[in-house]
Amino acid sequence: MNKQRIILSYVMDLPASPEKVFPLLCPVREREWIEPWRCEMVYSDSGLVELDCIFTTEFLDDGPRDTWVVSRHEPPKAIEFVRINPLRSIRYAIRLLEAEADTSRWEWRQVCTALNEAGENFLAGLSQEGFGEEMTVLQTMLAHYLRTGTMFSFTLSETQRV
Repeated sequence: MNKQRIILSYVMDLPASPEKVFPLLCPVREREWIEPWRCEMVYSDSGLVELDCIFTTEFLDDGPRDTWVVSRHEPPKAIEFVRINPLRSIRYAIRLLEAEADTSRWEWRQVCTALNEAGENFLAGLSQEGFGEEMTVLQTMLAHYLRTGTMFSFTLSETQRV
C-alpha cells in the first residue's frame, strides 16, 4: 500500500550566527550564493521567503519541474518546505541545532516519498552518500559566501576534488 520512502539528513557547520545564515535560506537570496540556482517566484507578499511562499524550480537531476511551498518559517531557527513534482514529494526541513558567537550547526533533512512507479525508480537512485556529497558542495558554497560575501566559483580542479 505505501510507496517507497527515503529519509536523508546532513549536519552542516557554518562560520556565522543563525541571524546571518537564516536570511540566505530564501529562494531569492540563494541566487547570491548557489551558482546553478534558478527559481521562479509564484507567490510571496514580501518578495522573499515567508510562510506560505510558493516558488518553482527545474533542474535536470531532480526530475520534472518542482513546486515548493514554505510550510514552516521560524527565523532564525527553522524553515520547512513541501516540494512536489509528478514523481515524488519531499518534506525539506532545515533547523538550527546549536549556535555560538560566530558559528552555527544546522540539520538539513529530506523525507522523500515516491508518488508512483516512476517516482519509486527515481528514489532508487537516491542515497545518503550521494546526499552527503551534494550537501558538502552546498556547505562549501554557503560557508564561502558567509566568509567573503561573494559566490564560490568552481574551477575544473575544484570540481574534480568534490
